[in-house]
Amino acid sequence: MSRRGRWPFEEKPLLVFWETTKACPLACIHCRAEAITRPLPGELSHAEGLELVRQVAEFGRPYPILVFTGGDPLSREDIWELVDEAHSLGVPVAMAPSPSRALLDNLDRIASGKVSAVSISIDHPSPEVHDKVRRYQGSWEAGVTAIRELIRRGVKVQVNTAVMRSTVDGLPGMVKLLKDLGVDVWEVFYLVPVGRAEAREDLTPQEWEDVSAFLYEASRYGINVRTSEGPMFRRVSLLLNYARSRNLEPSKLVKLGDLYLRLTGQLRALLGEPGEEARFETSGTRDGKGIAFISHDGMVYPSGFLPVPVGNVRRERLVDIYRRSRLMVSLREASFRGRCGSCEFKEICGGSRARAFAYSGDPLGEDPACPYVPGSLGVNVKEVMAP
Repeated sequence: MSRRGRWPFEEKPLLVFWETTKACPLACIHCRAEAITRPLPGELSHAEGLELVRQVAEFGRPYPILVFTGGDPLSREDIWELVDEAHSLGVPVAMAPSPSRALLDNLDRIASGKVSAVSISIDHPSPEVHDKVRRYQGSWEAGVTAIRELIRRGVKVQVNTAVMRSTVDGLPGMVKLLKDLGVDVWEVFYLVPVGRAEAREDLTPQEWEDVSAFLYEASRYGINVRTSEGPMFRRVSLLLNYARSRNLEPSKLVKLGDLYLRLTGQLRALLGEPGEEARFETSGTRDGKGIAFISHDGMVYPSGFLPVPVGNVRRERLVDIYRRSRLMVSLREASFRGRCGSCEFKEICGGSRARAFAYSGDPLGEDPACPYVPGSLGVNVKEVMAP
């Protein structure tokens, strides 16, 4: 289990995501960005891109990690000049390229030493299912080939997996695939119906609880697991870890449903019994707290999945937007409503702000994917959260 201890979330984000372009060769069914094959008018120019990189450096050391995303950042012609600028300033750079032919063509540049980490999306162990979700023939093969080659060259690789109705049954096979590839960091994206993602692909609250419990079990196979828009995973993992350490029945603290039993049974069949140590991320970041997102046209959002603008880097400094935006401050202060507002786990979890907004129009409302009833367990939360 890992935690980020003293990052000053009130002063600076841990991660700055920049949607460098909307252009992308893929047309994923769940695409947040609703990416298209060509850049949209109004995206930040080369000079404005360089200025944005310098604005990230204004947060001071330790600098946030600047994540070049999209669309596909490799679709932007000046992407390597932007990487060079960040590297020259000492700003750590990560990249989230689309799994496509362009990725394979840029492996040498990615492995040059200026990109500290790469995240590559693989949504299912089956190439057919993955390619259908991504709407790009050969995407799975390109992604897996790139992962193998980048790891061979010493590049830190994280695999991203989007969980939805179309992919959830592939989770056990994904764990085996990650083990076979030698990947030890897995970021799992809980679907939010934004962009092209449709609500019919969403899971029920009990199914999300089951997915969270399954991911805890997956983390016992030597994989560092973290989630995007699934902060309830932290509550579930902490409770299951607490139950194991106290020899308590896990189902007394977390309701385990049929999906959990099926997925976990398949995982055991593929990989045998897990180890003792669970390796899950509980950093406490959430939309607007430790995270800032800049769109292709300079608009700033609490995250890429929460389309509520809080400023624009063409008119304001990013550091001022992050520190002073009323919504960003409220998100960091956990000024939530409904069950999330009264939950004893709100600091470590806080619910998905993006999902709350997608379903209710209120970014401070409760997360409808979480089934937990605050105060229902009768356990000492400080003990549960203790290392």
